[in-house]
Parts: sequence; structure tokens; C-alpha cells
Amino acid sequence: EENMTVTEDFSRVENTYQMEAEVCIIFSDFGKMQNVCNLLIEKLGTSVTISPPHFYHTPEAIDTLRRQVCVTAVGNTRRKAQEVCRLFGQALGKPLLIKEEETKEWGGHIDSHLPHTADSQTLQERIQNATAYASCRVFAVFEIKGKENRRNKLL
Repeated sequence: EENMTVTEDFSRVENTYQMEAEVCIIFSDFGKMQNVCNLLIEKLGTSVTISPPHFYHTPEAIDTLRRQVCVTAVGNTRRKAQEVCRLFGQALGKPLLIKEEETKEWGGHIDSHLPHTADSQTLQERIQNATAYASCRVFAVFEIKGKENRRNKLL
């Protein structure tokens, strides 16, 4: 209910009363939005009008994306360093320094409930225009451990 607002308008037309209601719902799940829209159309038929969705990202969602991209970049760096160490018969140790050097973001509408595009766009075009992308470049220094000879371990 916290993501839904209902506005009702009662009016008298001749000898009858007419009620119009506008329901605005914020969904974080595209599939759930489609299911609710389909249910409303199925149950209410032509008496309901579904407006095209407006896609946007909350500041919290963008912050989560930034963190995920950085964590993924660090994981990728560690895996690459492990592969290099294996090539030279070494073992990768603990990280000594990890520094986020550059973060880039592009695309997506951040925290905007207003449409930024023409209503003539298809749903796929709206989704594409609202999709947010991010990349992160990190610098990492890891400890490198030499692999000990097996004979030394047995003695």
C-alpha cells in the first residue's frame, strides 16, 4: 500500500452518479506489473485504461548497482591475478591494496516519475532508454606466495 495512491472523483451526470478513480502503483518487479495490468483488464474490461509505464531508478537502486559493479570488478581482478600466479607456479595471497580508480555510468532515468520520452515509443524502447549501465576500473595489489616444494612439506 505504501507504493500505491488512489484518487477518486465523484460527479453527478443527469440522474446518476459517476465515479472515476485513478490508481498509481510503483512496481519494482516488471513481471508483477504485467500480471496486475492483465488482471485489471480481464476483470474490468473496457472500463479500465492502463497508461504506459514510466521507468526510472531510485537513488538506492543506482547506489546498489555501483556497489555490485565495484565488487564484481574486484572479483574479476582477483581471478585474473590467480591465473597469472598459476602460470608462474605461485599462489595468490591476501590483498594488500584495492583502489577504485574510475567509475562510469550511462543511460537510465534516475528518480524521475515524469516521462522523458514520447508516448509513441514502444515498450522495448522505453525499457532500453531507462536501462542504467555502470562500469568500474579497480587497481589491486595482492601478496604473492611461492609454492613450497612437496619434499619440504613431508620432512
